[in-house]
Amino acid sequence: MAVKAISERKSQILLVSEALFNQRGYMATSVRDLADALGMEAASLYSHYKSKDEILWTIANRCADEFFEAISPIAESGLHTQKKLTDMIVAHVGVITRNIDASAVFFREWRHLAEPRRVAYAERRNAYEGIFRAVVRKGIEENLFKNYDEGFSTRTIMSALNWTHTWYRADGELSSEEIGEHLAGILLNGLVRTV
Repeated sequence: MAVKAISERKSQILLVSEALFNQRGYMATSVRDLADALGMEAASLYSHYKSKDEILWTIANRCADEFFEAISPIAESGLHTQKKLTDMIVAHVGVITRNIDASAVFFREWRHLAEPRRVAYAERRNAYEGIFRAVVRKGIEENLFKNYDEGFSTRTIMSALNWTHTWYRADGELSSEEIGEHLAGILLNGLVRTV
């Protein structure tokens, strides 16, 4: 019973931290700010997380886990390469739109992690990008995609997707899946009509 209560409180701390880190930035948010928003003493917060850095690390890792869980099965599937990349894009956007605050923190605030956590985060980020890069490479090898530099192409795709958290609205005209499909269409096929 006590373990469950701690787990629920830790989850609540993460949710509030995600929101405040997104709104104010990690550096501008103090432990006192977090404690006040949670209606608790700062000392009580430290009984759940040892430091603000540990909170940021937990947010970044949980978000990374969700991204990996969303795209890894698609990347490992036997889908046609273009369909695979499209589905990966849709899945990536889905993670962002389900976790706007956490995604914003994941993309922007990770640079404030203390070492060695910052290096570990960068390694995870690079491994994740590597999954997309491998699919882009395969598409180039299969002559499905233009022979642009695979690293440049992958970073262009990731950059376009990762800004979604800044403009996505749950009550917008397009669903998360539709946004992912539109982005995939533009990134894979461009805007120019073929006659």
